[in-house]
Amino acid sequence: MNEKGFTLVEMLIVLFIISILLLITIPNVTKHNQTIQKKGCEGLQNMIKAQMTAYELDHEGQTPSLADLQSEGYVKKDAVCPNGKHIIISGGEVKVEH
Repeated sequence: MNEKGFTLVEMLIVLFIISILLLITIPNVTKHNQTIQKKGCEGLQNMIKAQMTAYELDHEGQTPSLADLQSEGYVKKDAVCPNGKHIIISGGEVKVEH
């Protein structure tokens, strides 16, 4: 009988190599995911700051609240960072809720 296929030793070697590759790549993916979330939150803050400036130009320098920006259509209803934290406007500054 001349059957073609993988032996148990070959399969174990392949599984060992795959597990090593996973151990190498998973920490890098999670590290980059945190960076992406941070950058996404910073980008959202900058966008809301720009929309505040546009609101101030349209409303003769009046400083808006987040509710003003949302009701006027400058910002979507959900001002939430990718990490789940909410954006707030306090004292004319855009901040991330702690």
